[in-house]
Amino acid sequence: MAQPYVKKDDDHDDELEYSPFMGIEKGAVLQEARVFNDAQVDPRRCSQVITKLLYLLNQGESFTKVEATEVFFSVTKLFQSKDTGLRRMVYLIIKELSPSSDEVIIVTSSLMKDMNSKIDMYRANAIRVLCRIIDGTLLTQIERYLKQAIVDKNPVVSSAALVSGLHLLKTNPEIVKRWSNEVQEGIQSRSALVQFHALALLHQIRQNDRLAVSKLVGSLTRGSVRSPLAQCLLIRYTSQVIRDMSNHGQSGERPFYEFLESCLRHKAEMVILEAARAITELDGVTSRELTPAITVLQLFLSSPRPVLRFAAVRTLNKVAMTHPMAVTNCNIDMESLISDQNRSIATLAITTLLKTGNESSVERLMKQITNFMSDIADEFKIVVVEAIRSLCVKFPLKYRSLMTFLSNILREEGGFEYKRAIVDSIVTIIRDIPDAKESGLLHLCEFIEDCEFTYLSTQILHFLGIEGPNTSDPSKYIRYIYNRVHLENATVRAAAVSTLAKFGFMVESLKPRITILLKRCIYDSDDEVRDRATLFLSVLGGDGTVDTDKDSTEFLFGSLEVPLVNMETSLKNYDPSEEAFDINSVPREVKSQPLAEKKAQGKKPTGLGAPPAAPASGFDGYERLLSSIPEFASFGKLFKSSSPVELTEAETEYAVNVVKHIFDNHVVFQYNCTNTIPEQLLERVNVIVDASEAEEFSELTSKALNSLPYDSPGQAFVAFEKPAGVPAVGKFSNTLTFVVKEVDASTGEAEDDGVEDEYQLEDLEVVAADYMVKVSVSNFRNAWESMNEEDEHVDEYGLGQRESLGEAIKAVIDLLGMQPCEGTETVPSNARSHTCLLSGVYIGNVKVLVRAQFGMDSSKEIAMKLAVRAEDASVAEAIHEIVANG
Repeated sequence: MAQPYVKKDDDHDDELEYSPFMGIEKGAVLQEARVFNDAQVDPRRCSQVITKLLYLLNQGESFTKVEATEVFFSVTKLFQSKDTGLRRMVYLIIKELSPSSDEVIIVTSSLMKDMNSKIDMYRANAIRVLCRIIDGTLLTQIERYLKQAIVDKNPVVSSAALVSGLHLLKTNPEIVKRWSNEVQEGIQSRSALVQFHALALLHQIRQNDRLAVSKLVGSLTRGSVRSPLAQCLLIRYTSQVIRDMSNHGQSGERPFYEFLESCLRHKAEMVILEAARAITELDGVTSRELTPAITVLQLFLSSPRPVLRFAAVRTLNKVAMTHPMAVTNCNIDMESLISDQNRSIATLAITTLLKTGNESSVERLMKQITNFMSDIADEFKIVVVEAIRSLCVKFPLKYRSLMTFLSNILREEGGFEYKRAIVDSIVTIIRDIPDAKESGLLHLCEFIEDCEFTYLSTQILHFLGIEGPNTSDPSKYIRYIYNRVHLENATVRAAAVSTLAKFGFMVESLKPRITILLKRCIYDSDDEVRDRATLFLSVLGGDGTVDTDKDSTEFLFGSLEVPLVNMETSLKNYDPSEEAFDINSVPREVKSQPLAEKKAQGKKPTGLGAPPAAPASGFDGYERLLSSIPEFASFGKLFKSSSPVELTEAETEYAVNVVKHIFDNHVVFQYNCTNTIPEQLLERVNVIVDASEAEEFSELTSKALNSLPYDSPGQAFVAFEKPAGVPAVGKFSNTLTFVVKEVDASTGEAEDDGVEDEYQLEDLEVVAADYMVKVSVSNFRNAWESMNEEDEHVDEYGLGQRESLGEAIKAVIDLLGMQPCEGTETVPSNARSHTCLLSGVYIGNVKVLVRAQFGMDSSKEIAMKLAVRAEDASVAEAIHEIVANG
């Protein structure tokens, strides 16, 4: 595609970039496409038109069936041209148009002719196109040509055939598996790219056979792989084999470790880094095993190439979480990186030093951190904050300087996750260091005066209600709390009323003052605020309208001894009956431990009002779970986890639901499986996913469940790669595969032999709403006006006939997956028009606000005017595209 050109403004020194595709329209381009039908083909003009068509397709422009068919048939006429440049463009447009099965036959003969051409470029591209558009019946006709292409002397042709095999393995695995001998021969190729693709394909063919993968790794680790790319793949496969052997209880010397260590002496830097990373991520890695990897990473810290310094310091940063003493030898080298021009490198270096340094170096490091905090992204700021939280637990005497630093950055600009990390760190310091309580609470009080995040405001108020009454001067917090009743939304106002009541109940001297303040709240416009104020006023006033026995007051004002999330789960599962809900039935323990506390066993809980640990079903629990799995640890920051989606009917022999985990470049499906048959033990439980109806996704890896006993839930995972930052959607078919072993009811022992079986699950869809996180704003009007008005994108839509405005609004909210603000999701009865305000964070951490105006005529036809503002103008357009396609 043509590159954008740059034009110099005569009156300004800055350069403005212009795109040659700016303002092109689909209709005009389709008119230009008639040039394909000219008797005398102009290759240059045709290439330009195809470029425009490709641009429209890649921008998400949708072509109707008629339009796509007309373009396709016109393009096929260009096979008559001998121009090689035009021919390459023809291959590209055919792949993008994805013709239907009845249209493919038109172009198949031309592509098969090109497969046997003497021009290698034609052969390679024809193979790639055919394998993208052909179906299983036609594939058998060209299988012989594909097998020959795999062993072709030209590496471009051979590589094209192998890559096509990787794509075909998802749709026609039985055919591709017959190519093993040819693929094995490709691994011996002298071409680095062919060897890389051949190894990837051979591993995919054998991936479901653990023994076959182990044999493949064993044969190749003896030195037959020369390509650095293939060597990196082999290191990853070797790590997987080591993990599998460890999971299956094999002990003794770690197999293949010598191979990983030998790769540290490879001449290619990418191989050295891959091997070092693999060694540091081994389960139960010892100091002796870590030493050679740490040594080579230390050498890379002084490399003149930024990418090597970044890779080395990032790996050492991860190692410092579990083996800080192993990294201390690198501290001198990392101190030199604090002033690195690349701020990402500097951030990782200084956070690693915080994890491995001593108490005397804290003050010096904090000064250096302050100098560049404003220059780095929120993602790296969170890394710094978490390191400071760990440092404060490690060196409690340094809490003053650390608390001052946290309070200063709390007042700066930042996103929700960043601010939550800071607040959680301050809470940790308050709970772990009694002397820090009063100053820390005041910092939190000052923050909520300007806090735009409802969740943080309510959680801070909840925490104030727990800790504030126990300070030396509780009255100084009342002003901050009461201000929330006047200046915030209904959710925060209700939380402020509860906090005020706690102060009145726990501090006798404040009771008269609190009673006066609560009386003012009973006239609030929100039902919840009024009801809470009335309830607490009755209890504090002692007028007899509420039963104020010990149990009631303890319930209202006492500290909840069960985790809030466990309470919520138990209440959702409670079946209303004559028997009252028993709070003693709520579990007191949770399954996993917070990330911040992994290094500080036995410490007090972290987070606002958080229990001693977080459940695996919460976002933090999911994030910790996924980051602990090596296959997914490199996917980056988890953006969103969906609610579980049931894939089986109730009362079936196997219960399976799935949670969709969304990353910037990846999607991970977590299949939660339960065996409900006491007489059976399931082994090698896996989910085979067919993504043929999700073309933008390509399967990367899967993680099976080794054993699934009766009534003991377990998880299997499947990971897909998708275009970065793009809300790719699609449908996935799921099949549960496993080995069934009968269990002796008397002994509980399973039989040695099992039977392979499978169970069809419901289809799963990834939709546009999966790429949006619901985040409320405290003041929608201020938030709306704070965004650039020039980036506002407005359009009108017809939503057809609906029973009511409320139904239409719910459909739009569900489609976008955004958070309704200020109660605007509720429509007054008999209303003919309504405005709904929505907010959220789009993938890429882009804040989005929506103002949707609905109107309904006498025939119940509903029209909608949609105004969108976002921190990125392209995201506003994407929201409109979702609505237009939805």
